[in-house]
Amino acid sequence: MNLLKKIFRRRGKFSKDKKTVSALREKIKTEIGEKVPIYNFRYNLTRENSLINGLCAITEEAVYCAHMPQKGGEITLEIYDIKVLSDFGFTKNYGCVSLECRNADGELMEICRADTRLEEGVMTASDCLCDMCSGHEVNAPKDKKNRTCPKCGRAYFKNSTTCLHCGGTKKIIMRLFSVAKPYLPLFLVSILLFFAVSGLNLLIPEINRVLIDERIKAPNASELTFYSLFIVVLSLAVTQLAVNVLSVVRSGLMLKISSKMLVKIRSMLFDKVQKMSIGKISEHTAGDLITRITSDTQVLNEFLTYDFPECIQQGVLLLGIIIFMAMKDPLMTFLAILPCPVVMLMYAGINRFMHRIYRRQWFVGSHANTIMHDIFGGIRVVKVFGMEKTEADKYGATVLKERNVREQNETLWNFIIPATNLLMELGEFVILYYVGTKILNKQMTLGELTQMTSYIMLIYGPLRYFSRLPRKLVRTGTSVAKVFEIIDEENDVADAESARNMDIDGTVEFKNVCFGYNSHETVLQNISFTAGKGEMIGIVGHSGAGKSTLINLIMRLYDANSGEILIDGVNIRDISQESLRSQTGVVLQETFLFSGTVYDNIAYAKPSASRDEVIRAAKLSGAHKFIIKLPDAYNTVVGERGNTLSGGERQRIAIARAILCNPKILILDEATSALDTKTEKLIQDALAQLIKNRTTFAIAHRLSTLRNATRLIVLDKGEIAEVGTHDELVRKKGIYYGLVMAQRQMAKGES
Repeated sequence: MNLLKKIFRRRGKFSKDKKTVSALREKIKTEIGEKVPIYNFRYNLTRENSLINGLCAITEEAVYCAHMPQKGGEITLEIYDIKVLSDFGFTKNYGCVSLECRNADGELMEICRADTRLEEGVMTASDCLCDMCSGHEVNAPKDKKNRTCPKCGRAYFKNSTTCLHCGGTKKIIMRLFSVAKPYLPLFLVSILLFFAVSGLNLLIPEINRVLIDERIKAPNASELTFYSLFIVVLSLAVTQLAVNVLSVVRSGLMLKISSKMLVKIRSMLFDKVQKMSIGKISEHTAGDLITRITSDTQVLNEFLTYDFPECIQQGVLLLGIIIFMAMKDPLMTFLAILPCPVVMLMYAGINRFMHRIYRRQWFVGSHANTIMHDIFGGIRVVKVFGMEKTEADKYGATVLKERNVREQNETLWNFIIPATNLLMELGEFVILYYVGTKILNKQMTLGELTQMTSYIMLIYGPLRYFSRLPRKLVRTGTSVAKVFEIIDEENDVADAESARNMDIDGTVEFKNVCFGYNSHETVLQNISFTAGKGEMIGIVGHSGAGKSTLINLIMRLYDANSGEILIDGVNIRDISQESLRSQTGVVLQETFLFSGTVYDNIAYAKPSASRDEVIRAAKLSGAHKFIIKLPDAYNTVVGERGNTLSGGERQRIAIARAILCNPKILILDEATSALDTKTEKLIQDALAQLIKNRTTFAIAHRLSTLRNATRLIVLDKGEIAEVGTHDELVRKKGIYYGLVMAQRQMAKGES
């Protein structure tokens, strides 16, 4: 009974939600009349995190919050006068977000609160109220991003707009078949083979009837010859052999189709991940993406290789048997398929619950993969802190949770499958009694009995198969949904239709650029400057000031929210990403080396480079001397992430990689942070030659390395606070001067 309550507990819930929202809207209308709110949104938590139904409307004068208990009751309306309030904002708490402001006494107060499902509305309301209080134009969204299914009211999963409860599975599986269009000829041949195999399977019982009634039990058996018996037996053997041969050919064709589709879908998925912006990729964990590319596509492959062909064959066979038996004995046919409607109703009743438990199983499995990926990726940190036992326990707990979810799923199916089998067996017993009465009344021969019994067995074989099919369809639908969620994600950093390849000269200009990693939090505000060809621009500031974000915009890893970034007078959005990045050299703060040789890692930036070019780049970066001392010199395998090299050695190889591509724009993000003073001096001398006739942007923790920069841009709280040379900014005694003095004091303390 508890299981059935879980299955049916959400039925009719969304219709109740719509009535509740209508009641809340009418309550607010009694106060504001026919006035149209600037923005309205739902919230669902009290200050004590109890669930409620709430609706908030914002007008030019006030904020109206109407709410009622989740189980129904009296509506409470709270009104906040905007004129006496200030400092509107939102605060992200654990699992919820709250809209806050300061009252007339300057005290912080909370207006309303919502869980993460409704957080977008709360944060947008905060932006609208801030714009109103500052006198700016209010940019309330006309079409709010719907994060719930309009049909059933369930929340979409992150980055998804597909509801698996409302026909989404069928649509997604149909999309899977659209991928198979290039393989349509092979697919049509396999369909013909399905019909051929099904037809031969229908022929076998008829041959058995002839064998029994006209040969073995024939009235004139004495007149029959061994030759006539041999012909019937041979026909039976040839038919069975043909069924086996055609089944092998059919399976081979479907295996070929599914293998090609698996490669195609994995390539589509991998290419999509490659094209996604850093912002989009960061919304997923590595384990999540790996699960989709490997496990989910493997589920699709298994479905296309085994389940889909079997489904077609069983369907064709079932249809043929029903038609053939209906022509022979309609009543027997009706009795045979009598349990089917009951089984279908049973599956329709648990359909929603099945979707939920399989999605839950997918997320638990993905989380287990994420934890395992993190542990292996940070195995050095794990060992340094002696956390092997802790990490093993954490992974074990996750695997245990996955096991429990799988057990719940299997328990459900262990309840359903016997129930459906029992219904099928009841049908078989009814058929057995019906056939027995016909035999006793001499209305059916022994051969006809064997024939009809074979057909009955052929009917219940497909019926039992289809009783297990929903389980496979739900599992496959969940995996297909996860694959196409990634493929269908819109690229927030995409090439314009008119994007072109161009030879970059090196002039970079920022015009009133504003950027935030989401629409509600600003990281850079009104950034404007110009960097000419051959200039070295140093970017400094406190941690979190936006230094790395600025260089990310130059590389177009993100797109600015407003303003323009121009390269040689051309908007960066009008330059193809491939053209831009192929002429940009980057040495990031987090050095990453691929598994392979030292030579391969340096040549990664320019695969067509000659060996002399690779060695020259290594010499300029100061890496050549230590490389030739390695066991196999440039052919030495560095291991995963370059773990056989020191931090300084890895960074010098990364610098050589940037030098090799001969960039027009060079970006150095703490490029010498892992080097000793002597090596740093050598690299600085090499970089001094490298930056000639190139536009260079450099972020450095040690400000002394930026003394020779053409200009320094000092960022503070996302804005440009100071601009000038090292000497000019020191004389100014502003933010930069404070940073320099702080480093000098630290150096004295260390000495």
